Amino acid sequence: MKCLADKVAVVLGAAGAGNMGQVIARRLAEEGAKVMVAGRHEAPLKELAAEIDGAFALCDITRKQDVESLVDTTISRFGKLDIGINAAGRGVMRPFVETTPQELADLVAIQFTGPFQFFQALVRGMSQGGSIIQISSATATIMLDNYAAYMGTKAGIDHVIRTIANEFGERGIKANSISPGLTDTPMTKTAFANKARLDLFRKEYPLGRLGTSQDIAAACVWLAGDESFITGQNLQINGGLTLRRNPRAKELMAVPT
Repeated sequence: MKCLADKVAVVLGAAGAGNMGQVIARRLAEEGAKVMVAGRHEAPLKELAAEIDGAFALCDITRKQDVESLVDTTISRFGKLDIGINAAGRGVMRPFVETTPQELADLVAIQFTGPFQFFQALVRGMSQGGSIIQISSATATIMLDNYAAYMGTKAGIDHVIRTIANEFGERGIKANSISPGLTDTPMTKTAFANKARLDLFRKEYPLGRLGTSQDIAAACVWLAGDESFITGQNLQINGGLTLRRNPRAKELMAVPT
């Protein structure tokens, strides 16, 4: 039997063609889960839902009513909810002193307030226990120049995950986060176009390669399954990057574009 047979999952942040959320959703479906995919763009969601024999819903993570409706719709469609994954996020590279109030507010909405409210809805909807998974970042633990707002919001919601694990474990709800390093996704397309810059990152990974969305999807499958006796943890699925460091901005700028 597939390890997620009879499970129902919702993956938020799966509206970008080929993005990490879509890779996760496909892997959950391969392992037997019924999957609701969600995000802000209908066409890619509709296509993915048809591919994996799942369902889709439009959802803006920054809108409380959207995330609550997403959970309600999932339960109405499939009868229950076992797995909730947030893969929504936004990369904003900006020097600390130049980060504008609007940029900060946008990141807080997408990467802290939105996930907080999504997790509230998940906890309410998981009447039979379940697994909540937040896709975080290695930069919530180690440094990367010019990403202070991004890193701070990721670190903050990681700590919220710990509070959920502590408070709702008695209901059978697990809550964990997963921290990728630099990963080949549509969002990092520009970075992966420069081999010299990639090499600066790659040498900091003890396992000798950069991560893939498939690495993260595999970790999601394990955390979502019944065999994972773990909660309140941040899994560093990044080939050992956090044992070392990210390149400094001055090193990256010295590389020809």
